Amino acid sequence: MKQMKLLKSSLLTMAVSMVLLSSLTSCSPSEPGTRWTEQQAREWYSRQGWLSGCDYIPATAINQIEMWSKDTYDEAQIDKELTWAEDLGFKTLRVYLSSVVYQNDPSGMKKRMGQFLDVCRKHGIRPLFVFFDDCWNEESQYGQQPQPKPGIHNSGWVQDPSVSVRKDTAAMYASLEKYVRDIVKTFGQDDRILLWDLYNEPGNSGHLTSSLPLLRKAFEWARAERPTQPLTAGLWNWADEYAPLNALQIENSDVISYHNYGDSLNHRTMIKYLTMLNRPLVCTEYMARTQNSTFQTILPMLKEKNVVAINWGFVQGKTNTIYQWSTPIPDGSEPALWFHDILRPDGTPYIQNEVNVIRALNGK
Repeated sequence: MKQMKLLKSSLLTMAVSMVLLSSLTSCSPSEPGTRWTEQQAREWYSRQGWLSGCDYIPATAINQIEMWSKDTYDEAQIDKELTWAEDLGFKTLRVYLSSVVYQNDPSGMKKRMGQFLDVCRKHGIRPLFVFFDDCWNEESQYGQQPQPKPGIHNSGWVQDPSVSVRKDTAAMYASLEKYVRDIVKTFGQDDRILLWDLYNEPGNSGHLTSSLPLLRKAFEWARAERPTQPLTAGLWNWADEYAPLNALQIENSDVISYHNYGDSLNHRTMIKYLTMLNRPLVCTEYMARTQNSTFQTILPMLKEKNVVAINWGFVQGKTNTIYQWSTPIPDGSEPALWFHDILRPDGTPYIQNEVNVIRALNGK
């Protein structure tokens, strides 16, 4: 979710890394419980067709906990918003789960995931789920969540796991292994799910390589349940200190996912190098209007390159993602140009031409 800066030296490093890592990939059939081969990944992708969608949380939820908790899970709102998503031609959604909710109500959370998947299927949508996240507030708690802070982007979004939980790794790993394996075991053969995104922006918020062990274990835990859906963890930062994380993500992802909030030239260059990995590409975050990452410039390119296109944000709501990452508007007034999101709370477009572009590219 933080801006990615790709300088010429970083692009060169990226290109060399792509060539070296792609040379390590075996093309022979993989055993169950191991990383897919390039051929398996390509065959899977060929059955999907080009997909577009968005990172999704209902407008009535401020974070992952509020979305999935029993008292605040809002199926009526979700159904209404997914009607709008279907009208745009969206076929997938990227949705964050919550270890906090699972630890307090595991059977309830799985039940609500099933209900959510039923709503998605009703609207012709197959989501991907995210387990862990290194972005935004360090601590979280079960129960009532805070109200949004006026004009502040993602003021209530929480890291998962919380920073304090990471101090006792033995207890954390035992708890999180149960969480990941139970969820994947329950839904790992479910054709309503597109894929699993194991960790959002590992190393962000200053964690750097301290997130490496959990990232590695997330792949091990999920892979142990032998899901029929592919696994991935998105590349997002090419600075030298992220090299160990990037290598692990590339070496373990069945399909390659990534984030890019740059302009069309920057984004096209990234695709050029990622294509060297010979695996399907899934862009799991893009679209920041003030950074020249727009639907008009990026979405046609992603379709041309056959890259799954998932933008950040959908309906203006409690996450406050119409505001820029580090540019708060304390009085809560609407910014001159929205950063993310497509629709106002009543479902009307923020910019009609954007919606026209999305619908046209999706064959609507």
